[in-house]
Amino acid sequence: MQMSKTYRIALLPGDGTGPEVIREGVKVIDAVAKKNDFKLDFVNYDIGGARYLKTGEVLPESIVEEFKKFDSMYLGAIGHPDVKPGILEKGILLRLRFDLDQYINLRPVKLYPNVETPLKDKKPSDIDMVMVRENTEGLYTGAGGFLRKDTPYEVATQESINTRFGVERCVRYAFELTKKRAKNNKLTLCGKTNVLTYASDLWQRTFNDIAKEYAQIKGDYVNVDAACMWLVKNPEWFDVVVTDNLFGDIITDLAAMIQGGMGVAAGGNINPEGVSMFEPMGGSAPKYNGMNIINPIATINAGAMMLETLGESKAAKDVDNAVVKALESGKIKNMSAGKMGLSTTEVGDLIASYL
Repeated sequence: MQMSKTYRIALLPGDGTGPEVIREGVKVIDAVAKKNDFKLDFVNYDIGGARYLKTGEVLPESIVEEFKKFDSMYLGAIGHPDVKPGILEKGILLRLRFDLDQYINLRPVKLYPNVETPLKDKKPSDIDMVMVRENTEGLYTGAGGFLRKDTPYEVATQESINTRFGVERCVRYAFELTKKRAKNNKLTLCGKTNVLTYASDLWQRTFNDIAKEYAQIKGDYVNVDAACMWLVKNPEWFDVVVTDNLFGDIITDLAAMIQGGMGVAAGGNINPEGVSMFEPMGGSAPKYNGMNIINPIATINAGAMMLETLGESKAAKDVDNAVVKALESGKIKNMSAGKMGLSTTEVGDLIASYL
């Protein structure tokens, strides 16, 4: 008899409503694991604002080493109203991306049935794309500094660091994903070649070189400002988009809104050769803390992404189908906190019931 597989998952419930949404995520992926005969072994970590305020520790070195031994990581939310902005974001989220070399930020953008989009006349078939953002280079490396700070002659520089190695592995991942997705077989490079001459040139040349290996995929280019325009006007034009760290950060927030808001938007910080971390795109929403009214669908979707990356594609599809059925049922009235018509727990129960 074949033994069922067990995956070890580091669980980071985090701050604010993070623990509430992660509880529902765990509920749903536990249910689908049972159905598909594998097990999930969760280990809880109390990383976030509360720990920092209590101990002064942001992210102990020893914990980063522990994370490397897990199959995956599942995050609720990081962000605390009593902690100065930047401390937790840089000290936890950015640091994990860099230390664990999670060089792909993956953002599926999908409009689910009965979810309202601010785009007039657009249907689920029009909004179905994936954004691939380079996650460890660009303007986020922290290169730069001040000269003559706090004087009238102050100079501030912030450098965008792009390596051929970093760009190539990101672009190659995007081509492979486009091939696997097999939707429109179209990959769009998003940059700013007309102004950011050097960095965009490196991206464009790398993209063109790799495109030669993928004859079945149509390569495409769009300037980032035009991308913002077309995402609103013609989202159906996009299949897979690949872009750098800063542009990716900006256009994925726009994309989250067109798919119905932060309540449904999930993402993954992926190291294809190592440990990856999955999370909802929304923040910790401390004002809703403990009220059991926050939308857990984004966290549940992040759980499905995690299963897909672990190789449990059928289970991931089962979760996605359960989310679709729950939304088709009409029982969830709205994607916003407090307006769903159901509590956080009830939404989790409803989705789990379809498994």
